[in-house]
Amino acid sequence: MNHRWLEWAKQIQAIAQTGLAYTKDVYDRERFEDLRQMSVDILAHYTETDPGKIKLTFASDTGYATPKVDIRGVVFRDGKLLLVREKHDGVWALPGGWADIGLSPSEVAVKEIKEESGFDAKPVRLLAVLDKKFHGHPPEPYHIYKLFIRCDITGGSATTGVETSAVDFFGEDELPVLSVERNTEAQLRTMFEFLRDPDKPVILD
Repeated sequence: MNHRWLEWAKQIQAIAQTGLAYTKDVYDRERFEDLRQMSVDILAHYTETDPGKIKLTFASDTGYATPKVDIRGVVFRDGKLLLVREKHDGVWALPGGWADIGLSPSEVAVKEIKEESGFDAKPVRLLAVLDKKFHGHPPEPYHIYKLFIRCDITGGSATTGVETSAVDFFGEDELPVLSVERNTEAQLRTMFEFLRDPDKPVILD
Protein backbone atom coordinates (compact mmCIF):
# COMPACT_ATOMS: atom_id res chain seq x y z
CA MET A 1 0.00 0.00 0.00
CA ASN A 2 1.26 3.46 -0.91
CA HIS A 3 1.51 5.69 2.16
CA ARG A 4 2.64 8.89 0.47
CA TRP A 5 -0.35 10.61 2.01
CA LEU A 6 1.06 9.85 5.46
CA GLU A 7 4.45 11.33 4.58
CA TRP A 8 2.74 14.44 3.19
CA ALA A 9 0.63 14.83 6.33
CA LYS A 10 3.72 14.51 8.55
CA GLN A 11 5.62 17.08 6.50
CA ILE A 12 2.70 19.52 6.46
CA GLN A 13 2.32 19.16 10.24
CA ALA A 14 6.05 19.78 10.78
CA ILE A 15 6.02 22.90 8.58
CA ALA A 16 2.93 24.20 10.39
CA GLN A 17 4.32 23.53 13.87
CA THR A 18 7.66 25.17 13.13
CA GLY A 19 5.94 28.11 11.46
CA LEU A 20 3.70 28.64 14.49
CA ALA A 21 6.77 28.58 16.73
CA TYR A 22 8.55 31.39 14.89
CA THR A 23 6.06 33.59 13.07
CA LYS A 24 5.30 37.08 14.38
CA ASP A 25 2.63 37.82 11.79
CA VAL A 26 -1.00 37.21 12.70
CA TYR A 27 -1.93 36.35 9.11
CA ASP A 28 0.90 33.86 8.77
CA ARG A 29 -0.23 32.30 12.04
CA GLU A 30 -3.69 31.77 10.57
CA ARG A 31 -2.16 30.12 7.49
CA PHE A 32 -0.01 27.81 9.61
CA GLU A 33 -3.05 26.86 11.69
CA ASP A 34 -4.86 26.04 8.43
CA LEU A 35 -1.93 23.86 7.35
CA ARG A 36 -1.93 22.05 10.68
CA GLN A 37 -5.67 21.40 10.35
CA MET A 38 -5.08 20.12 6.82
CA SER A 39 -2.62 17.54 8.15
CA VAL A 40 -5.21 16.43 10.72
CA ASP A 41 -7.90 16.18 8.02
CA ILE A 42 -5.64 14.01 5.83
CA LEU A 43 -5.02 11.53 8.67
CA ALA A 44 -8.68 11.53 9.68
CA HIS A 45 -9.76 10.81 6.10
CA TYR A 46 -7.38 7.93 5.46
CA THR A 47 -7.49 6.32 8.91
CA GLU A 48 -11.13 7.01 9.81
CA THR A 49 -9.95 8.23 13.21
CA ASP A 50 -11.65 11.00 15.17
CA PRO A 51 -10.02 14.34 14.17
CA GLY A 52 -10.05 15.51 17.79
CA LYS A 53 -7.98 12.52 18.87
CA ILE A 54 -5.56 13.05 15.99
CA LYS A 55 -5.15 16.72 16.84
CA LEU A 56 -4.42 15.86 20.48
CA THR A 57 -1.77 13.23 19.74
CA PHE A 58 -0.35 14.27 16.37
CA ALA A 59 -0.80 18.02 16.06
CA SER A 60 -0.54 19.48 19.55
CA ASP A 61 3.21 19.90 20.04
CA THR A 62 4.80 23.33 20.06
CA GLY A 63 8.25 24.60 19.13
CA TYR A 64 10.50 23.47 16.31
CA ALA A 65 9.32 20.10 14.99
CA THR A 66 11.87 17.31 15.55
CA PRO A 67 11.81 13.48 15.33
CA LYS A 68 10.94 11.39 18.36
CA VAL A 69 13.63 9.09 19.81
CA ASP A 70 12.98 5.44 20.69
CA ILE A 71 15.70 3.71 22.75
CA ARG A 72 16.13 -0.08 22.95
CA GLY A 73 18.35 -2.01 25.36
CA VAL A 74 20.22 -4.95 23.81
CA VAL A 75 21.12 -7.58 26.45
CA PHE A 76 22.63 -11.03 25.86
CA ARG A 77 23.04 -13.92 28.27
CA ASP A 78 24.61 -17.22 27.25
CA GLY A 79 24.31 -16.24 23.60
CA LYS A 80 20.62 -15.44 23.83
CA LEU A 81 18.86 -12.09 23.51
CA LEU A 82 16.62 -10.59 26.20
CA LEU A 83 13.08 -9.87 25.02
CA VAL A 84 9.92 -8.83 26.84
CA ARG A 85 6.32 -9.56 25.86
CA GLU A 86 4.36 -6.35 25.49
CA LYS A 87 0.91 -6.19 27.09
CA HIS A 88 -0.10 -3.72 24.38
CA ASP A 89 -0.04 -6.26 21.54
CA GLY A 90 0.91 -9.57 23.19
CA VAL A 91 4.13 -10.05 21.23
CA TRP A 92 7.84 -9.60 21.89
CA ALA A 93 10.34 -6.72 21.78
CA LEU A 94 13.63 -5.49 23.11
CA PRO A 95 13.05 -3.58 26.34
CA GLY A 96 12.82 0.12 25.63
CA GLY A 97 10.68 3.15 24.97
CA TRP A 98 10.68 6.87 24.34
CA ALA A 99 13.65 8.98 25.40
CA ASP A 100 12.98 10.84 28.65
CA ILE A 101 13.72 14.50 29.31
CA GLY A 102 16.56 14.76 31.83
CA LEU A 103 18.03 11.31 31.10
CA SER A 104 20.82 10.37 28.71
CA PRO A 105 20.18 7.63 26.11
CA SER A 106 22.21 5.17 28.21
CA GLU A 107 20.24 6.03 31.33
CA VAL A 108 16.97 5.47 29.46
CA ALA A 109 18.15 2.05 28.23
CA VAL A 110 19.09 0.98 31.78
CA LYS A 111 15.81 2.32 33.20
CA GLU A 112 13.69 0.55 30.57
CA ILE A 113 15.53 -2.75 31.05
CA LYS A 114 14.88 -2.58 34.80
CA GLU A 115 11.23 -1.54 34.50
CA GLU A 116 10.31 -4.02 31.77
CA SER A 117 12.45 -7.08 32.60
CA GLY A 118 13.54 -6.73 36.24
CA PHE A 119 17.27 -6.87 35.44
CA ASP A 120 19.84 -4.31 36.55
CA ALA A 121 22.18 -3.39 33.73
CA LYS A 122 25.04 -1.16 32.72
CA PRO A 123 25.50 0.42 29.27
CA VAL A 124 28.38 -0.90 27.16
CA ARG A 125 28.21 0.69 23.72
CA LEU A 126 25.96 2.18 21.06
CA LEU A 127 25.20 -0.36 18.32
CA ALA A 128 22.93 1.45 15.88
CA VAL A 129 21.05 4.68 15.13
CA LEU A 130 18.26 3.92 12.66
CA ASP A 131 15.58 5.99 10.98
CA LYS A 132 12.45 3.92 11.47
CA LYS A 133 11.04 4.75 8.03
CA PHE A 134 13.83 2.73 6.33
CA HIS A 135 13.36 -0.54 8.21
CA GLY A 136 10.04 -2.18 7.43
CA HIS A 137 8.00 -0.97 10.40
CA PRO A 138 4.26 -0.32 10.00
CA PRO A 139 3.42 3.25 8.93
CA GLU A 140 2.75 5.74 11.72
CA PRO A 141 2.23 9.48 12.13
CA TYR A 142 5.61 10.23 13.75
CA HIS A 143 9.14 10.48 12.41
CA ILE A 144 11.22 8.32 14.74
CA TYR A 145 14.92 7.61 15.28
CA LYS A 146 15.75 4.31 17.00
CA LEU A 147 18.85 3.91 19.20
CA PHE A 148 20.07 0.39 20.06
CA ILE A 149 22.38 0.29 23.10
CA ARG A 150 24.24 -2.83 24.23
CA CYS A 151 23.99 -3.39 27.98
CA ASP A 152 25.29 -6.06 30.35
CA ILE A 153 23.33 -7.52 33.26
CA THR A 154 24.72 -6.59 36.67
CA GLY A 155 21.98 -7.99 38.91
CA GLY A 156 18.26 -8.40 39.42
CA SER A 157 16.06 -11.20 38.15
CA ALA A 158 13.40 -11.71 35.48
CA THR A 159 10.33 -9.78 36.60
CA THR A 160 7.49 -8.41 34.50
CA GLY A 161 6.56 -4.74 34.66
CA VAL A 162 3.54 -2.51 34.16
CA GLU A 163 3.84 -2.79 30.36
CA THR A 164 5.13 -6.37 30.07
CA SER A 165 3.64 -9.82 30.68
CA ALA A 166 6.69 -12.08 30.20
CA VAL A 167 10.50 -11.97 30.17
CA ASP A 168 12.75 -14.46 28.38
CA PHE A 169 15.97 -14.99 26.42
CA PHE A 170 15.92 -16.24 22.81
CA GLY A 171 18.53 -17.61 20.44
CA GLU A 172 18.81 -16.27 16.91
CA ASP A 173 17.05 -19.31 15.49
CA GLU A 174 14.23 -19.34 18.02
CA LEU A 175 12.88 -15.79 17.87
CA PRO A 176 9.21 -15.46 18.88
CA VAL A 177 6.54 -13.41 17.13
CA LEU A 178 7.83 -9.86 17.30
CA SER A 179 6.21 -6.48 17.88
CA VAL A 180 7.22 -5.02 14.51
CA GLU A 181 6.04 -1.62 15.68
CA ARG A 182 9.03 -1.75 18.06
CA ASN A 183 11.60 -4.00 16.35
CA THR A 184 11.89 -6.17 13.25
CA GLU A 185 13.42 -9.59 12.77
CA ALA A 186 16.14 -8.06 10.60
CA GLN A 187 17.07 -5.65 13.38
CA LEU A 188 17.35 -8.43 15.96
CA ARG A 189 19.49 -10.52 13.63
CA THR A 190 21.73 -7.48 13.27
CA MET A 191 22.05 -7.39 17.06
CA PHE A 192 23.32 -10.99 16.96
CA GLU A 193 25.94 -9.86 14.44
CA PHE A 194 27.26 -7.52 17.11
CA LEU A 195 27.40 -10.44 19.55
CA ARG A 196 29.52 -12.45 17.11
CA ASP A 197 31.69 -9.46 16.19
CA PRO A 198 32.17 -7.05 19.13
CA ASP A 199 34.24 -4.76 16.88
CA LYS A 200 31.48 -4.36 14.30
CA PRO A 201 31.12 -0.61 13.55
CA VAL A 202 28.08 1.31 14.73
CA ILE A 203 25.30 1.28 12.12
CA LEU A 204 24.12 4.76 11.18
CA ASP A 205 21.40 5.58 8.67
